[in-house]
Amino acid sequence: MPRGASPKREREYKKIEHKFEKEGRYKGRQKEVAARIVNKQRAKAGETKKGSKTASKGTRKKK
Repeated sequence: MPRGASPKREREYKKIEHKFEKEGRYKGRQKEVAARIVNKQRAKAGETKKGSKTASKGTRKKK
């Protein structure tokens, strides 16, 4: 987790990471994937320096 993440996001990260390990998903990449998920949530909520602009990049619909 990046510096400055709230305790709530830290708990969420650990929970997601544990869930992936338990289910056997993303073998060897559980920490990376969990961090990406939490960072996207932080960006969407405006908890990062860049804010929600980065989160909206991948959400555009293709025609």
